[in-house]
Amino acid sequence: MQHAIDMFRSKAPVLRRPDARDGAAIWELVQACKPLDENSVYCNLVQCDHFRDTCVVAERDGRVVGWVSGYILPNDPQTLFVWQVAVHSSARGLGLGSLMLASLMERDTCKDVTRMQTTITADNEASWSLFRRFSRRRGGELSSQAHFTRDTHFRGLQATEHMVTITFRDRMEAAA
Repeated sequence: MQHAIDMFRSKAPVLRRPDARDGAAIWELVQACKPLDENSVYCNLVQCDHFRDTCVVAERDGRVVGWVSGYILPNDPQTLFVWQVAVHSSARGLGLGSLMLASLMERDTCKDVTRMQTTITADNEASWSLFRRFSRRRGGELSSQAHFTRDTHFRGLQATEHMVTITFRDRMEAAA
């Protein structure tokens, strides 16, 4: 394991905007990152093409090892909704998820963003940990509440998704 960590640190991944050519590789990454919901390859192609300014690919040695998909809410341009965060097993535990989220927040596209939202099931400890850590490091306030519920929205087939909101007070003050 230490060798893998040393190798990762010596060759940091390149973070960049995706393009449609990344769609299939992202789809494969998401499939390998349980418990993430698998979308179609087409969905990932559209994300890479239409939402590239609010998505991030992490690439190392020509291989996609990280992915964040998101979009600015159409009815609330101050909120960035993060749809998925995927990190390949070879790059986990090294802060790549936080790095990708931070790179998104620093883009011109997100200059007016004062809130980040995502949904997380109660049992997804990795995602809770990522967003709590990200919120703390960025001086955000994290709140959550049940949003898409097992019985009302998923017909009992999937666990309740909790809407997690991180409010960035410093950005709100700067915008005022």
